[in-house]
Amino acid sequence: MPVRNSRGEPVDPVPFAVVASAAWLLCLSFGPLYLDAFAVPWAYGLLVSVVVASAMTAWAYRRFVWTVDPTVRRELSVGLRFRQICYGAIVFGVILLLLSVLAVANGG
Repeated sequence: MPVRNSRGEPVDPVPFAVVASAAWLLCLSFGPLYLDAFAVPWAYGLLVSVVVASAMTAWAYRRFVWTVDPTVRRELSVGLRFRQICYGAIVFGVILLLLSVLAVANGG
């Protein structure tokens, strides 16, 4: 059964699956440990991580399935898409670095 957007057009579900699974992986792997460094109990840390991963999954579905226009992907050049991926990786690395500095500064 093909995945369809809000207009009924078939869309590629792979970007949604990758983003949603990466959100669950990162949130559940690092979320409780990071929140434990700030003295948040494990049960609450796990709950917060599940809520954040669920929110990211909902955002990814809206962004990559529900509102996507399949014709736009064909209009973007490969170089532009690669540059966007590189910028995203840099932003992600900076966020992880800042979170690590905050955890160390907090005594974790």
